[in-house]
Amino acid sequence: MKCAKLKEFRQAAYNHLGRAHDVTFELMDAILLTRNAYSLADLSLSPVFTGVETKRQKTTQQREQRDFVRCEKLVI
Repeated sequence: MKCAKLKEFRQAAYNHLGRAHDVTFELMDAILLTRNAYSLADLSLSPVFTGVETKRQKTTQQREQRDFVRCEKLVI
């Protein structure tokens, strides 16, 4: 019962966050779970903060990977 209420609360909180809801939610988890954090850099080292990639970053990485594969085929 408690677990279900916690999941419901977390989902409601997640739904109320703005455009960067994934990163904001991870940052909130990092704040709650990190004992001594004096800056955002400290929080970014938390294992729960993965620094969710933006769509632009993913697209750029996919493009770089595709270009690398094409280049590799030309060299071989």
